Amino acid sequence: MLCECGREATIHETVIINGKAIEKHLCEECAGKSGLGAQVHAPLHELVSSFVKAISPAEPAQLSCSVCGLTYAKFKQTGLLGCAHCYAAFEEKLGPLIERAHEGATHHVGKIPRRALERSRQGGPGRLESLLGSAEERRVRLEALQRQLHEAVQAEHYEQAASLRDEIRKLDELNGGET
Repeated sequence: MLCECGREATIHETVIINGKAIEKHLCEECAGKSGLGAQVHAPLHELVSSFVKAISPAEPAQLSCSVCGLTYAKFKQTGLLGCAHCYAAFEEKLGPLIERAHEGATHHVGKIPRRALERSRQGGPGRLESLLGSAEERRVRLEALQRQLHEAVQAEHYEQAASLRDEIRKLDELNGGET
């Protein structure tokens, strides 16, 4: 594919506006000019800020956090939130942004510290249970991971699917192989 300027397109973006898919094919230079250039080593707050600028329509000027007073406009400028309550204050705007940045994931699926896992296998203190939550919480988490795995495979995101598969195996092992 070629960019509008005639060079080879390296960035392909599909935007859905009023139900119509509009495809854009850009070379790196044109993508950089439009704010879509890939910055592999950019700090997270810069990445978030660039996503916000690229996908956000005009937002209400008075949208702000009631705890720290940070406005959405200021967040959009800096890419930094002021406090934990900002997530709730800007939830409507941040939700799609977080999903896009994390390829559809909307909640954190963390790893288990290796030593805690080893202690649990040796019948050590029940700290792992407190880290992982109840069996019911782990079951719900396992089901969510399995849904995400299915979606990742359907979308052909195989690296993400492999990571999810490994996480499912770890959680299944902690549940005593009950799946």
